[in-house]
Amino acid sequence: MPRKYIMMNKHPFLYWIFISLFITMMIFSFASCKRKYTPRPHGYFRIDLPEKKYVTYQGPCPFTFEYPVYAKVKKDREPGAEPCWMNIDFPKFHGKIHFTYKKIQGNLGQMLEDTYSLAYKHTVKADAIREHSYIDKKKHVYGILYDIQGNAASNIQFYLTDSTRNFVRGALYFNLVPDQDSLAPVIRFVKKDIVHLMETFSWK
Repeated sequence: MPRKYIMMNKHPFLYWIFISLFITMMIFSFASCKRKYTPRPHGYFRIDLPEKKYVTYQGPCPFTFEYPVYAKVKKDREPGAEPCWMNIDFPKFHGKIHFTYKKIQGNLGQMLEDTYSLAYKHTVKADAIREHSYIDKKKHVYGILYDIQGNAASNIQFYLTDSTRNFVRGALYFNLVPDQDSLAPVIRFVKKDIVHLMETFSWK
């Protein structure tokens, strides 16, 4: 009879302890392989929003408006840009308002249709689009703000016109991947600045 078998017969208690430990280790090993780990949800950086203060834009173009001190008005340098096209940059938020100006030459209807189409082309990604009318008869300023909700490339667009000679259009863009959850506080913040711009807008 082999010596190993004789030794286990002499110490059966140790033998069963060894077997029990081996089985327990195997059970824990299989259990750990089947364990499912849930990834931690993505977090977002905390954004410190500055105090709202405004200055007046006084340039060579036929209009004025107030914009926030934490933004910068820069001439649009893109090819094909016209003299009164500009960008209102928000460096801290990596965003900008593309701002264009056109003289009306019997084509107001076409301008309104183009603006509507540019806003509603985002319906593929947008959850909803809400229109807010703006009318100031005293200053002859009329317009609409398009509040585009969801992961759209542009969440706010607007236009202003005197309905006879002048037409401006603005669109807010961020140099970031559209993410409604992370950008929501900034969009709400900048939306107030856009509303303020519309409310302080005047033709020269």
